[in-house]
Amino acid sequence: MRHEHWMAEALAFAERARDTGEVPVGAVVVCNERIVGQGWNQSVGKRDPTAHAEINAIRDAGKKLDNYRLNDCSLYVTLEPCVMCAGAIVHARLATVVIGARDAKVGATGSIVNLVESPLLNHQCKVIAGVLEDQCKTILQGFFRGKRQ
Repeated sequence: MRHEHWMAEALAFAERARDTGEVPVGAVVVCNERIVGQGWNQSVGKRDPTAHAEINAIRDAGKKLDNYRLNDCSLYVTLEPCVMCAGAIVHARLATVVIGARDAKVGATGSIVNLVESPLLNHQCKVIAGVLEDQCKTILQGFFRGKRQ
């Protein structure tokens, strides 16, 4: 299935984040069966709390498509988006968010709150969770295990 293919691409960006000392989260924006945006966590390196993988991928897609609206696009992200990223997803009008691992502490697409499917907002998008979940969890667990040692 294509979801696994695109999530594997997001995992490659999570590895890039890990290799630079960032929390290993990666994301890609896909439109018409091609990647139009890519991102990985860069908050530490850029000294920017908004430099999450999802935000970076959305920014990249907006530039490449020359549009701040990503209506027909899907976001693949290795870890469930936080509230900030969920807000950006809604504002970008993404059609679908595909998640690898859930985030029980700050996840805003179903774990602690579900902003992207909320009827209270002016846009809702479909959420698909658990794609390559084991691989997404493994890279995060390995990273934090190394930090604790």
